[in-house]
Amino acid sequence: MNHASDSFQRDFIRAIYGVGDSQSSLAQLTGQPGFKVYRNTVLKASVDALAANYPAIVRLVGEEWFRSAALIHACAEPPQSVCLIEYGRGFADFLSAFGPAAELPYLGDVARLDRFWTECHIAADEAPLEAAMLAALGEADLLRSVLRPRAAVRWRWCANQPAYAIWQANREQRELADELDWDGEGALLSRIDGQVAWQAASLGMCVFLDACAAGEDLQAATTKAVDAEPGLDVARLLGALIHAEAFASPVMPTR
Repeated sequence: MNHASDSFQRDFIRAIYGVGDSQSSLAQLTGQPGFKVYRNTVLKASVDALAANYPAIVRLVGEEWFRSAALIHACAEPPQSVCLIEYGRGFADFLSAFGPAAELPYLGDVARLDRFWTECHIAADEAPLEAAMLAALGEADLLRSVLRPRAAVRWRWCANQPAYAIWQANREQRELADELDWDGEGALLSRIDGQVAWQAASLGMCVFLDACAAGEDLQAATTKAVDAEPGLDVARLLGALIHAEAFASPVMPTR
């Protein structure tokens, strides 16, 4: 391992993003006009990547506000990969704690839904569960089976704010409704036939999916979902999730 080379690369990256020590061994290099041009080019590429990965946020806050915030984030958390479609994992958390965004408490959750779109888009392919596979199980085996969410599925319950409605309108580039019910909302995103689709998700659906992702069997997941949302129609819920291709093949119970 070349420790000198590794150290140089770390210092160089830190200098590009404005966190290098001015007294470091790179001071002579970083003081040159050409380095400043290169630094600006790299930072612009990072900000451009964030804008491409968070289109709903750009539309919500405007290009100028977004690019100012994105530049701060890029300097604090530079890309870790040359594949910039993956860049911005921590951007939603950054926005949630960003002082100038304090009057937009939904901004972090809207950003998380943008991030979910990216994660669904680039996730590995998996064959979806077919309803016939569940129908073939006996009742006891069905209740003991574990429904495993596909890699290309994401969901979230956003308490106390209509983050999904705000995200959906801006993602689809249409006007938001004049009056929004300021209540909790959920979202389900899934890649179907190569395209990311989205739909509203109830609290019960999100709790159900959380339980499935944690490895709980169908009976336990159903109990938690109904506790969270009394009156939930479990058969309709399962039908909607299978139609959305939310699950891969189930983990079958061992006898």
